[in-house]
Amino acid sequence: MKRVRMCALTVMVALSWAGLARSQGEETGAEAKSVYDFEVKNIDGQEVKLSEYKGDVVLMVNVASRCGLTPQYKDLQKLHEKYKDSGLRVLGFPANNFGGQEPGSNEEIKSFCSSNYNVTFDMFAKVSVKGSDCCPLYQFLTAEETNGEFAGEIEWNFTKFLIDRDGKVVARFGPKVKPMSKRVRTAIDKALEDKS
Repeated sequence: MKRVRMCALTVMVALSWAGLARSQGEETGAEAKSVYDFEVKNIDGQEVKLSEYKGDVVLMVNVASRCGLTPQYKDLQKLHEKYKDSGLRVLGFPANNFGGQEPGSNEEIKSFCSSNYNVTFDMFAKVSVKGSDCCPLYQFLTAEETNGEFAGEIEWNFTKFLIDRDGKVVARFGPKVKPMSKRVRTAIDKALEDKS
């Protein structure tokens, strides 16, 4: 009788864990097909469905205010100004994963970006882009199952993902690749030319 109860208890625990894993998978975007399946908070704390960007070309960048690469904000703003009327949207995602280089609150980050780099492109609430607390969007961007060719752990601040009009990642650029480099602009031009 005890053995039957133990077996039943084991099955119940296993089912509970399976249900938990399934619900966590849903929360982490395991079912997502593109970046458009995610909802995130902007820098002001408002919920934004990334599907609002459908039809645009998007450059997603994990940013930081106290990094040696922080001056890339200037080039990201230039990209925004150069291509916004053609359909490019630059999205900044502050993250404090590397050397504590983004310690501020969302309000402080917004103020820093505005006063130092006149940032007018879309900025989002601070997220984690790697590790056990990695946000669902960046889990999707870095997982081989969901982003094959362009998957892999984020290595540092200012990693850039270029997403086409259908929400598919079409290029990834490392932190040291400057936003206004020919390589990045060529990829953006190509993505913008595709009107499908």
